[in-house]
Amino acid sequence: MLIKSAELAAVAVKKSQYPPDDRREIAFAGRSNVGKSSLLNLIVGRRGLARVSGSPGKTRTINFYDINGSFRIVDLPGYGFTKASKSFTEGWGAMVESYLKGREGLVCVALLVDIRHRPSPQDIQMAEWLRHYGLGGLVVATKADKVSRGEAGRRMADICDALGLDPKADAPLPVSALKKTGLEGLWAALDRTLEREGRPAPGGAT
Repeated sequence: MLIKSAELAAVAVKKSQYPPDDRREIAFAGRSNVGKSSLLNLIVGRRGLARVSGSPGKTRTINFYDINGSFRIVDLPGYGFTKASKSFTEGWGAMVESYLKGREGLVCVALLVDIRHRPSPQDIQMAEWLRHYGLGGLVVATKADKVSRGEAGRRMADICDALGLDPKADAPLPVSALKKTGLEGLWAALDRTLEREGRPAPGGAT
């Protein structure tokens, strides 16, 4: 996909601050410091569109980006930040669940996990949450440049095991924002996602 334009459309902490629900959206979720902002900048080819910080937990809002005037990429706030305030930690779930439940244009959430580590309990909970809302299936293994090719295979198998993924059908996509690798495969997955008719009802209901 050729990215012709990428602009920040809205910064929100509640539904009234969302942009109009008038186009398809793909959201990105993951633990703090998983490399989400760096990956988003790589995807859209715009350095600095999503703010990158050396301090984990910097993104504490839901950030909407208009892409090519036809769909949106949504940056969800990171979870699992140990130094986050109690009020933010308690509010994170309500803020994100409200978006997942009530956004008709949302077709998928890409779950980012660090390839170097087995998915955390929060990662596993997030994967289960996304499956419940019919938004799962796309897992991205970030920081792929940090492990050898042989080690990467073992790490990917570990991620599949922890998150209950089918290695053949739902294998994680290894990417490296630093080395700019894996982008072609990720964009192919995003293109297929945007072509879907819609998402299943929550909990698999019809």
